[in-house]
Amino acid sequence: MTFESMWRDLAPIGRSSASGGYFRQPWAGAELELRAWFREQADARGLTLEEDPFGNLVAWWSPGSRDGRQGDLLDHRGAVLTGSHLDQRGAVLTGSHLDSVLDGGAFDGPLGVVSAFAAVDLLRDRGVTPGRALGIAAFVEEEGSRFGRACLGSRLATGAARWEDARSLADRDGVLLGDVVAGGDPTPWLDRVGCFVELHVEQGRGLVDHESPVGMASGIWPHGRWRYDVRGRADHAGTTRMADRADPMLTFAMTALAANKQARLTDQRATFGRVEVAPNGTNAVPSRVTGWLDARAETEADLESLVTAIEKLAGERADRDGTTLEVTAESVSAAVSFDDALRERIGGGLPVLPTQAGHDAGILQDAGIPTAMLFVRNPTGVSHSPDEHAEAGDCVAGVDALADLLMRALGESP
Repeated sequence: MTFESMWRDLAPIGRSSASGGYFRQPWAGAELELRAWFREQADARGLTLEEDPFGNLVAWWSPGSRDGRQGDLLDHRGAVLTGSHLDQRGAVLTGSHLDSVLDGGAFDGPLGVVSAFAAVDLLRDRGVTPGRALGIAAFVEEEGSRFGRACLGSRLATGAARWEDARSLADRDGVLLGDVVAGGDPTPWLDRVGCFVELHVEQGRGLVDHESPVGMASGIWPHGRWRYDVRGRADHAGTTRMADRADPMLTFAMTALAANKQARLTDQRATFGRVEVAPNGTNAVPSRVTGWLDARAETEADLESLVTAIEKLAGERADRDGTTLEVTAESVSAAVSFDDALRERIGGGLPVLPTQAGHDAGILQDAGIPTAMLFVRNPTGVSHSPDEHAEAGDCVAGVDALADLLMRALGESP
């Protein structure tokens, strides 16, 4: 199948008729449909399918095989690979994720998966017979949109997160992660991976400035998520005098403004994008406001300084409002520098730029797997939004570039 035909197949899955955005949350209807599509694509190409205990999927193209038809279905329940053709270290891995943020765009994640299948088709058209295994991965819960932990599937697969801690994560309806996926100890499928190349839509406008349809990432800014729990006293919105209130909404509102100001002063990033209010009544002063801070900065020192400044200002405001503040770091990711040697070996002179967005590629690089990222131009830079976009011609150019990079990683000449 061509890139265009696969993209058309995915376009309606999980799309909101109201906003045009996508709701592809992990282990829910639309994402499960995408996982079924992934299995169908793997089967149509004769690729060996593997699923780990956390729901990460990988489809393997066997070394020494033109059509890939050498393996059996694998999963964490005990099915075993036939032969030793996948038991070889130094395999090349590509792919991305299929889930989305709430009301997100079409390209973030699925573009990398569709492009990976299209790149395999292109390599076969070129007559490539890989000397080592090539895998296409679909990592689960990359966005953290359901269970609140970004890159959760890759963190669990690499051991960066422990199942004992993750299994009790709950979604907004109180459903536990351990109730929707088996979990357990990580299976060693990543141990045989020698390098990872992830293609992703650019989440900014750097490639517009470079006048290039594709580019490569140098690294990822350090970033994290912090939960701010502000508690006050529930009261009547009409009868309670303003001076007598302990209103957590005031504390939170000033905290959001302080975060914006501190980030702007230092040219970093700070966002409160999710808020929960209790009792959430129109005619009541709330008793609790919980907000989640997403903060990102150019260096780890800058990130620590930014987060510390926001928390200090929030605490001072809480003292004035008669409220209490508790800040909990839910996830923090250090700066990532992608493998320079790998990028120089396979990059082919593409423009190189940093990214402020987190990716599974960063988790694998931190786990010691040499990793590179390929970006496809985003004409407006808009992402995590229904307006996220990439031109069809740029997407096809991304497939061509990915195929070239994979050939070099496999030791072939494009």
